Amino acid sequence: MLPPMMISLPFKLLLFVLIDGWTLLIGSMIEGFS
Repeated sequence: MLPPMMISLPFKLLLFVLIDGWTLLIGSMIEGFS
C-alpha cells in the first residue's frame, strides 16, 4: 500500500496545473476579445 501523501500529491499537482492552465487560457481569451 502506498501512503496517502504519495497518492494525493500528484492529484494536487495535476489540479493546480489544470487550474493554472484554465486561468491562462481565460486570461488570453479576454485579452484577445478586448
